Amino acid sequence: MSTKLLQALDTALANWNAMSKSDEEEAESTADAFQASFYRFIDELRVWVNELEERPESLEALLELPVIEEIVDRLPGSLYLNFETEAELILDNQLRTEDDKYD
Repeated sequence: MSTKLLQALDTALANWNAMSKSDEEEAESTADAFQASFYRFIDELRVWVNELEERPESLEALLELPVIEEIVDRLPGSLYLNFETEAELILDNQLRTEDDKYD
C-alpha cells in the first residue's frame, strides 16, 4: 500500500474514532474533520487505482486486490457502503461534486 494511501486511511479512521467518541459540543467539528479526511483518503485511493498496471474493470475485481482487502478489513462496517460507492465511482472515472458528498 502506498504511504500516502495508508496515511490517509489512518487519518480517516482516527477521525472516525474521534467522531464516534465526541460529545454534543464537538460533534459538528469532529464530523467535519472525518468527512474531509474520508474524501482525502478517497482521493488517494483514486490515485492509487489509476496508477495500477492492470486497472480492475469491476468492483468485484477491485475488492479482490490484497490492498483493498486490507483496507476493507480496517474499515468499520458502517463505512463500507460509502467506500464501495466511492470505489464504483473511481472505476467509472466519475468525480463526486462537493454537493454530492455525504452529509
